[in-house]
Amino acid sequence: MASVMEDPTLERHFKGHKDVVSCADFSPNNKQLATGSCDKNLMIWNLTPKARAFRFVGHTDIITGVHFSPSGSLVASSSRDQTVRLWTPSIKGESTVFKAHTASVRSVQFSSDGQRLVTGSDDKSVKVWGVERKKFLYSLNGHTNWVRCARFSPDGRLVASCGDDRTVRLWDTSSRQCINIFTDYGGSATFVDFNSSGTCIASSGADNTLKIWDIRTNKLIQHYRVHSAGVNCFSFHPSGNYLISGSSDSTMKILDLLEGRLIYTLHGHKGPVLAVVFSRDGGLFASGGADSQVLMWKTNFDSLNYRDLLSRHSKRVTPDPLPHLMDIYPRSPHRHNAQNGTIEINPIVADTQSGDPQVVEVGRVLFSTAVFFFS
Repeated sequence: MASVMEDPTLERHFKGHKDVVSCADFSPNNKQLATGSCDKNLMIWNLTPKARAFRFVGHTDIITGVHFSPSGSLVASSSRDQTVRLWTPSIKGESTVFKAHTASVRSVQFSSDGQRLVTGSDDKSVKVWGVERKKFLYSLNGHTNWVRCARFSPDGRLVASCGDDRTVRLWDTSSRQCINIFTDYGGSATFVDFNSSGTCIASSGADNTLKIWDIRTNKLIQHYRVHSAGVNCFSFHPSGNYLISGSSDSTMKILDLLEGRLIYTLHGHKGPVLAVVFSRDGGLFASGGADSQVLMWKTNFDSLNYRDLLSRHSKRVTPDPLPHLMDIYPRSPHRHNAQNGTIEINPIVADTQSGDPQVVEVGRVLFSTAVFFFS
């Protein structure tokens, strides 16, 4: 089957982590990619060719989450060492340590104004922190098992969280109360996030499902079972029209949310995919997994007029039954373009743009804050 330009293509392959890649995030200006790993290190990859990469050393256990601040001047990381760190993403490598959780911290995210952080932990709590004063603010308590993920709504008024108690909870940050609980999971709820408009939340599960809820009506509006193993992570495209998911079945899936169907399956990782994230403008996405690889992809399909995209897809001939459109394997060893042949090709991943970057190791603690009394 011939390729056309709207298909996602592998752009870069970053080597530097020595263990499972667990999380990833793009900087707001798309010039850097941050990744965390079970090797306890945070990597900052500069996306310009031949630029140096930075390895930030400081966490004493697995890094579970990473997020750039809206300004791009800070990177937050969470870890199984029970701490959150704020890093300056430069060669200085300075970090501030936040500690108030009493167990592994599973996720971290900045609010859209950059003033707060939200974290979820195996101590069953969600915590909110003040960034400027570097202090713990309050806890949201109600989960009865480990909290896997917590996210702010775009306006910062709500927090969504999910965990091993098989629930997704919605919290009001003003009253600090749980205002809704979504259930119906056959296993742990692994990841949760808001769409860009803040009208919906999506959640993924160890039961292989992805669910999208309209929080205005509190109704389940879409339910996908496109993976053959647990779904570990996902990311909304900033347009709100697409979602990418990563699974223990070693694939990534791209869903067309307007049509309510699966349009791409991406191969390239050997073993579970544990991190997927779109860039802030949606033009790129990155993935990481148990094979220690970090792959960066060009989205492509989002640059076309949406009706034109649907028209092109309807004209294609595919051996796969609907609603699945196609499987994509990374091209090796040259760059993918419109003239190249078929999609089903050698799945060996090779860097399509440059050699391995020089890695500079940095990291020192600038400030540490610990809280010993918990609300």
